[in-house]
Amino acid sequence: MTKPLKMMTPGDREILIERHFEAPRAFVWRALVEPALVRRWLLGPPGWSMPVCEIDLRVGGAMRFVWAHDDGRSMGMTSVFREIVANDRIVATELFDEDWTGGETVVTQSLHEADGGTTLRTHILYVSQEARDGAKMSGMTGGMEAGYVRLDELLAEGLVSG
Repeated sequence: MTKPLKMMTPGDREILIERHFEAPRAFVWRALVEPALVRRWLLGPPGWSMPVCEIDLRVGGAMRFVWAHDDGRSMGMTSVFREIVANDRIVATELFDEDWTGGETVVTQSLHEADGGTTLRTHILYVSQEARDGAKMSGMTGGMEAGYVRLDELLAEGLVSG
């Protein structure tokens, strides 16, 4: 059964987000790394689209996302992959164009399969406690959950498969 994401703060500069999906790990992996799938679910709250979604899935490769809002606002982010273990984990740096997090974050996403489903754990390490607290207060989890609900729908409709 799918439950809303959980956000925890295991350390002064960290956020850990867990979200369960009713799908095999390989399906969730594909949804994280294939641009055609990512741009269908990683949109945040209503009104946003993703006109730029580029993923060079290799250590040293980059990921570039740009989101656009119906009202003309935009938000861009670049990541560089540090570690990739297919169907298991991704470690990457992340920096938003408008550096609201006070510097580069290190994001580790890991997939844990159990009982016919998969839990995605996203660990984010910020440069300072102030940056972490600012991110925590930004409403980021609401946007993430909105995207994860769309991912649930893609997975349930069989639009992501192995």
